[in-house]
Amino acid sequence: MSDPIHTERRQVLRLLAAAGAVASTAALSPVAHATQCADDGTPLQFAPKTQPDPNPLENELGKYPKCPYCGMDRRKFHYSRHLVHYQDDLVDATCSLHCTALSLALNMDRGPKAIYAADYGATAEPKPLVDVDKAIYLVGSKLPGVMTKQSKVAFSSRPAAEAAKAAQGGELGNFDAALRAAYLSMASDTAMIRKKRAERRQHAGQAGTGQ
Repeated sequence: MSDPIHTERRQVLRLLAAAGAVASTAALSPVAHATQCADDGTPLQFAPKTQPDPNPLENELGKYPKCPYCGMDRRKFHYSRHLVHYQDDLVDATCSLHCTALSLALNMDRGPKAIYAADYGATAEPKPLVDVDKAIYLVGSKLPGVMTKQSKVAFSSRPAAEAAKAAQGGELGNFDAALRAAYLSMASDTAMIRKKRAERRQHAGQAGTGQ
């Protein structure tokens, strides 16, 4: 990533975090109730809980099968998954742009070396990852969203992205436009996720009591 892109992206993240767009979603993380550690209450508390990995794309799904923010299976959601490779070689591998937005906001002082997204237009499974600075995002189409009501998917090919837009609607943009949309929809998406998880817990409880 070029320095101008990195600098501008960090400024956007700071402004959005200061506005409180992301704070309410921290409770979604399955590690939020983990055992306390010496770094709790500091920025290090939110650092990726992985060992440094200079080659994160090698056996990526084997090394990072679960999203650290929501616990979802990245193999199942291979078509929407993302991966952030930070400059200190720590890795956050997520299920979606929604959870990638969380990672970038919580690790604001840890600059990304590279960010990757699944190429939705690829026919292979799992879909290969592409550097987001070379990707075209389709935002707000009729394609199903992951962790969000508003779909946001990446394409490595502009013709493929334009064909998807013609069939499914939405707007084309770069990664920063898609990331901004992810932050702007964070409040409503958080409410939606909380409601769905509460309903699942209720149904599980009723099944357990035979109701």
